[in-house]
Amino acid sequence: MSGLYERHLAVSPEWLALYYRNPVELTHGEGRHVWDADGNRYLDFFGGILTTMTAHAVPEVTKAVAEQAGRIIHSSTLYLNRPMVEMAERIATLSGIPDARVFFTTSGTEANDTALLLATAYRRSNQILAMRNSYHGRSFSTVSITGNQAWSPTSLSPLQTLYVHGGVRTRGPYAELSDEAFIRACVADLEDLLGHTRNPAALIAEPIQGVGGFTSPPDGLFAAFREVLDRHGVLWISDEVQTGWGRTGEHFWGWQAHAENGPPDILTFAKGIGNGMSVGGVVARAEVMNCLDANSISTFGGSPVTMAASLANLSYLLEHDLQGNARRVGGLLIERLRSVAAASPAVREVRGRGLMIGIELAKPGTDEADPEAAAAVLEAARAGGLLIGKGGGHNTSVLRIAPPLTLTVAEAEEGAAILADALHAAG
Repeated sequence: MSGLYERHLAVSPEWLALYYRNPVELTHGEGRHVWDADGNRYLDFFGGILTTMTAHAVPEVTKAVAEQAGRIIHSSTLYLNRPMVEMAERIATLSGIPDARVFFTTSGTEANDTALLLATAYRRSNQILAMRNSYHGRSFSTVSITGNQAWSPTSLSPLQTLYVHGGVRTRGPYAELSDEAFIRACVADLEDLLGHTRNPAALIAEPIQGVGGFTSPPDGLFAAFREVLDRHGVLWISDEVQTGWGRTGEHFWGWQAHAENGPPDILTFAKGIGNGMSVGGVVARAEVMNCLDANSISTFGGSPVTMAASLANLSYLLEHDLQGNARRVGGLLIERLRSVAAASPAVREVRGRGLMIGIELAKPGTDEADPEAAAAVLEAARAGGLLIGKGGGHNTSVLRIAPPLTLTVAEAEEGAAILADALHAAG
């Protein structure tokens, strides 16, 4: 046990999880690689939980941070903040939400917490619809709507939450249906649920569930839900903390795979837009955003430094068409991983879009989760020089693969080869 690990255990909560039997201290990074305190070099396929979205040590971003820090680091939202206004203008336009207003926070948890505050105040209802297998953060309110037992440590809640089918395509009561029949069944479930309850404030949903193992419904499910929600006046909150900014390759936002009936009423974002800086936020149409009748500010949300980083990162992302790169290189990577998986009896499914890919593991010949295998593959991948994540909801074990969006074809091939060896070693 390293000295730093012992010190960590002495001062940290028992529930603050660390990856690996011998946890790793990352000291620096460049591009798609990071180094640990022992000098080992790793290909990074998890990006600090999908947060180092562009690359490590992007010169344009680090330069923007340094220059802004040399001028002023902090002022709060009580003062005009040019970088924050410029970033809000860009996000409002990109969001697809008409007459959009933007509020910045410091994390995805806080963004979702704010979205829940807006929706419940606007609708005067504390009832929330959420998806089974979902994850929305670690605050008291977001834990209470999270549909994943492993990440929901209390049943106490300021909200009444009802869970809807549809976030997981290949498990559950509708798994054997065709995509069209699956959507019809989920819509019927939603209609039935609304017939048994008071009017909810909102449905909150991840277009692709992150912590739940990169699961998703067929395209169009949330558009079909929207028709039902609109009849009841229920808002749609799209949690884009992990799916935003082009990571899925096919779309800039995850909701755009379900766009037939327009954009969401509220959109939340965080993680990758700051490329490691602490940035989150909420976009909503003005009528919803302006519904609060008491003062509200953010001490740290939209700080000059984090906004400078986000502006530089967003410009880099758009100028270098990283969404297109996610589509091209991600498409190659997922096909390569499906070829790898075909040789491993431990792999139940390879799924995902762009550079957001999940490998679900199960005990060979069954649908039973195999968390021991997931842990073993995680260790073997690290030993081979690759960092990946893991997740999964109800009785699932999933390897989570989400490299920075600048990933090259050669790096995709290298990572797939390491994963092939790791699956073989662990199996």
